[in-house]
Amino acid sequence: MENNRGNKYSIRQRILSSKLTFTILSIIMGLLVGAIVLLIAGFNPVQAYRIMIDGVFSRTKYISYAIIYATPLIITGLSVTFAFRTGLFNIGAEGQYIIGALVATLIGYFLELPLVIHVIVVFLFAAIAAGLWGGIAGFLKAKFGVHEVIATIMLNWIALYLNNYLVMRPFLRRPESESSYDILDSASITILEKWKYSETGREWLSAHPYIKDFLSAPANLGFIIAILLAILVWYILNRTTLGYELRAVGFNKDAAEYGGIKVEKSIITSMMIAGALAGSAGALQVMGVTKNVIMLPVMEGYGFDGIAVALIGGTTAIGNIFSGLLFGALQYGGPKIQPPLGAPSEVVDIMIGTIVLFIAIPKLFKIIMNARKRGEKNAK
Repeated sequence: MENNRGNKYSIRQRILSSKLTFTILSIIMGLLVGAIVLLIAGFNPVQAYRIMIDGVFSRTKYISYAIIYATPLIITGLSVTFAFRTGLFNIGAEGQYIIGALVATLIGYFLELPLVIHVIVVFLFAAIAAGLWGGIAGFLKAKFGVHEVIATIMLNWIALYLNNYLVMRPFLRRPESESSYDILDSASITILEKWKYSETGREWLSAHPYIKDFLSAPANLGFIIAILLAILVWYILNRTTLGYELRAVGFNKDAAEYGGIKVEKSIITSMMIAGALAGSAGALQVMGVTKNVIMLPVMEGYGFDGIAVALIGGTTAIGNIFSGLLFGALQYGGPKIQPPLGAPSEVVDIMIGTIVLFIAIPKLFKIIMNARKRGEKNAK
């Protein structure tokens, strides 16, 4: 009997102390705080949350848009996760995203190639360019001791203004606009883009309304690529020598160097891979959704949101998929509470902030749980 009790207690302890438990509790706390804010503002939180859920799941078109919103967040989250797991803090995913989007537009517009080849070339060039951009911060840290947070923040602003400068050049700027020319059709990854507007496509889709509704959004291959990138990141970190070396440097530089690992090279490599991931998010957004880049008055926030996605995902590759989908659903469905209720859509930002806050302070939950355990012992 004592062994059974001990086993049950051990299982319970593992569940209560796991990252997943803390994440779920943090999400619940975020929803509760959001509900309280809505109540204070004079709105029914149950009604507001029902509208948000319907705004994501009531139509296949809405599901498609939620996935589209989630895709770049998953990948920038992977960028932050990769750096974090190797002992680095990549605040520069935003700038790397911008560089990837800009290079994807340049290659997608100026280079003419066959369909599949063009997509691959655009994606690779964008990822490589962003990887080199991230590598600058890695080089500055490895060679001169410049903290990656400072370096990447500065590189974010350089990327922003470089983007704006090039977008406004006559060779790239669309006349009388603040955006670039669209990429060529051969560089697009939108699903069945031309077919669904053809006579055959319209006829077939009219007989399949759910698929028609799903494809009425700019559904593209980005989400599938995001999942493949998540698997790749997991594999590199957990099943390769490179991943072992990078994680070893993150755990203890001195011990890694003593073990024969080249620390400086590992730092640069890690930031290059993180940069390439964030840049691929920008490339996929251009290739699948926007088709161009615009002059940015402010940063779009995909890279910064990626930090929150990584934290909610437990800084794990697979966790980023689910946290990115959660973010995408909140960002797409959240604003829909405003038209029918007049409720502030900013409540979504409050929820996300609360979730991240509680994930960032898991010790609070541990303190509460330890106090509860002590109370149970005293009661006995």
